[in-house]
Amino acid sequence: MNDVPAEAWSGVHRGPLRAGEWVRLVDAKGRKHNIELVPGKRFFSNKGHLDHDDLIGRDEGFTLTSSSGGEYLVFRPLLSEFVVSMPRGAAVVYPKDAAQIVALADIFPGADVVEAGVGSGALTCSLLRAVGRYGTVSSFERREEFAEVARKNVAQFFGGEPPMWSLTLGDLAEELPASGSRVDRVILDMLAPWECVTAAADALRPGGILCAYVATTTQLSRYVETLRVHGGFTEPHAWESLVRDWHVEGLAVRPGHKMIGHTAFLVTARRMAPGERPPRKTRRPAPGAYGPDYTGPRPTEVARPEPVETEDESAD
Repeated sequence: MNDVPAEAWSGVHRGPLRAGEWVRLVDAKGRKHNIELVPGKRFFSNKGHLDHDDLIGRDEGFTLTSSSGGEYLVFRPLLSEFVVSMPRGAAVVYPKDAAQIVALADIFPGADVVEAGVGSGALTCSLLRAVGRYGTVSSFERREEFAEVARKNVAQFFGGEPPMWSLTLGDLAEELPASGSRVDRVILDMLAPWECVTAAADALRPGGILCAYVATTTQLSRYVETLRVHGGFTEPHAWESLVRDWHVEGLAVRPGHKMIGHTAFLVTARRMAPGERPPRKTRRPAPGAYGPDYTGPRPTEVARPEPVETEDESAD
């Protein structure tokens, strides 16, 4: 088989490079260029030019020399490479975070997933690939210009709009309850995810997972406390991931000079069954955790048990 069947909608292509496909050119210094192959067209750089016709019809994974002697490695872009170089309306969810969401929010083949907002479509591509042909991804986006960018990026990567994807222009807090949908996972990537907790809780099946992607500590605090006050979710788990490359050349092995540091915090919690609540926290908040300037929701404090006084047996 020369290609993935169309019904798979994986975004992966096999066989010789074809007109209309995107390829990734990498020069000897690691500089990267993504181009769409068009018959008769040329790619220009400070190393001269390459003719697209010299790429079309060849199997990926070759080196091509430009008119001025520059060498370029030619491959189809991976999903992780595509999303960091595609046109953007909003900031993209980086591959390191998308991978964490797919793994730790347990996105599985056949899952029904809701996403808000869609941004530029980077996370959408990962979710669609994870749910497969028999799952669904329902994306909600408030801003029309972001929705259009995402629609084009998703169609470009998959070679058309996947049939298991729907994109709704509107607010999830209003649109999701009106749809009456029951889903397995809800992913929130928005400025105020706490506004969607109730709608997400009503739509999630028992045992389903709610995952939020938030950029700042103030957003993180308010969102987590809102989940706790809601009472229908397990204790939220919050974390972030940092990625650092390593330089390896002979005995010169050291950390790279650049790294992908903080991009966002991720928070997951599981939906309890209707009418059920998780065990109450038995520890008091740290002193000052809810100071006079705190404006978010405040959980009910559970008093620490008073110590039991016992007689001192050593005293006579």
